Amino acid sequence: MFSNLRRVAVMTAASLGALLCCSANPAAADLTLTGTIRDFAYTPGSGLAQHPDFEATISGLTTGMVAGSLDAQGKPVYTGSGGYGSVSSAASFGQWYRNTPGVNVSTSYSITLSETAPGSGIYRYSNPAFFPIDNQLNGNQGLDHNFHFTYELAGTFGYKAGTGQTFSFTGDDDVWVYLNNNLAIDLGGIHGGLNGSVNLDAVAAGFGLQDGQNYAFNMFFAERHTSESQFQIETSLPIVSNPVPEPSTWAASLAGLAMLVALSRRRRRSA
Repeated sequence: MFSNLRRVAVMTAASLGALLCCSANPAAADLTLTGTIRDFAYTPGSGLAQHPDFEATISGLTTGMVAGSLDAQGKPVYTGSGGYGSVSSAASFGQWYRNTPGVNVSTSYSITLSETAPGSGIYRYSNPAFFPIDNQLNGNQGLDHNFHFTYELAGTFGYKAGTGQTFSFTGDDDVWVYLNNNLAIDLGGIHGGLNGSVNLDAVAAGFGLQDGQNYAFNMFFAERHTSESQFQIETSLPIVSNPVPEPSTWAASLAGLAMLVALSRRRRRSA
């Protein structure tokens, strides 16, 4: 059932994205992405259970921690054995991007990417000290910042063949970016600032991208260790932000999206 739901999610997101992207203003000076931040505890006694994956041993860049496609609930799948990438287990990793009572607390958070130059079509968000939940949620736990959190973004983008569309991330720690349910950037592990980028024309054939069509965008970030947090996105993708659904509402979200697409198709037929 879940595999079928995942296939419907990709198709439905693409169809709905066509409605959104086609009406978007291509000359917009800003691009706002809204996602979910989940805050974790690295020491006990804070109201949340101590999480073994945060403030763990510095692993350095560790690729191959996650599967090449998302699971049926739209989440990354840990494929390493316990300890790989300083992750305790698949079960502990499964909590990173899911609301889990007693383990994490969450909130919605938006970032705004500004056009690098008028008419460039390239958007950037750059923050060398990315601490969006200082003194919030689980608190700083005696530190100068709240270091131990994840950030999940989801959206829809339109592919324009031959235009050299790119997506680039620079920062720390773990970052995974999926385009059309294909792993495009793999910067796993606890590490200092690193860069990963993807040119869509270079991966279009392997990722199943077709000119003029719309596809799912998913990004997963984790800040797991003191003492810094860098976060920079630079992209020419026209991303339309989508809400991040929890697994318990995944099927309902798919049903709602499917209904919107069906209504749109009926209107086009009757026009």
